[in-house]
Amino acid sequence: MTEAVTPLPPPPADLPGQEPAVTPADIRDGAAVALVVGVAGVLLGLLWVWLAPRVQYVSNGRAVFLKNTEGEARIGSDGTFFLLSLGLGVLSGLAVFLWRRRGGVALVAGLTLGACFAALVGWRTGLWLGPGTDVRAAAEKAGEGVPFDAPLQLLAYGVLLGWPMAATLTHLGLTAVFGPRDPAPALPWEAAYPPPHLHTTDAKPPQA
Repeated sequence: MTEAVTPLPPPPADLPGQEPAVTPADIRDGAAVALVVGVAGVLLGLLWVWLAPRVQYVSNGRAVFLKNTEGEARIGSDGTFFLLSLGLGVLSGLAVFLWRRRGGVALVAGLTLGACFAALVGWRTGLWLGPGTDVRAAAEKAGEGVPFDAPLQLLAYGVLLGWPMAATLTHLGLTAVFGPRDPAPALPWEAAYPPPHLHTTDAKPPQA
């Protein structure tokens, strides 16, 4: 006879005292992160206005032209915004990880949404604080043949994704490497081995 073995029982569907995946505290933390990171977008706008290269126009009294048609200042404005977004994204992802090392779905969602909003806030803040958008009025004020600064603008709107991508990837990477580990669930002795009474001890070898 062969030894009788019973299959492992399935784990219980809902263990008593088991915490839900997302708690109200997690939702509050995620909302706080989204708010703080979103407001930090003002800093992006200030830095963009300060560091972005200037594009200059010049008027001949009838039309407005680029002062330097071969310059790369227009592309440099996008590059400055993107690099600043990446740096602030890494800093915000690191700050959120240091604040709540355990991570969580709500925290990552709040960080991503807040970073998206921060990029939009930084963009609009830069447009508001930069040179005016009324090019005709600026040309009349500067006078004929006198260069003046063009308004800040983004030519590639994809750079708005720099902050959320950098923040999310930084936070997820830090959580994966340095975050706390969940302990492996321990199976009860009965689930790992069949009860002793299922073993047969009086089995005889088959007769030839």
